[in-house]
Amino acid sequence: MDITITCPLGSQCEEIKDNKLHRCAWYVEMKGIDASGDEHDEWKCATAWQPLLMVETSSQIRGTNASIQSMRNVTAEKQDAAIQALQAAAMNQTHGSGTVIKSLESDSD
Repeated sequence: MDITITCPLGSQCEEIKDNKLHRCAWYVEMKGIDASGDEHDEWKCATAWQPLLMVETSSQIRGTNASIQSMRNVTAEKQDAAIQALQAAAMNQTHGSGTVIKSLESDSD
């Protein structure tokens, strides 16, 4: 059985009328490289591209979220190390009086 895809809006993407090519504004060209490295150059209705673009957007968002999470983890580790260094420096400066240490500990709670 042959399958014919038709426009749900009842129009044609391209047609020749009055010796002119009439092209739907939603009929767009997509160029790019897919995940396997193959180049593509294809014309389709913008509505037909939406599911593919939504999947690609989701993939990009997942990658971005992973990068942000990784950066957050590194930042938190560096911040913990900086706080420990400040506390050690404060302890060395107070020579055991504990006043600076108490103020640092109360700020972190």
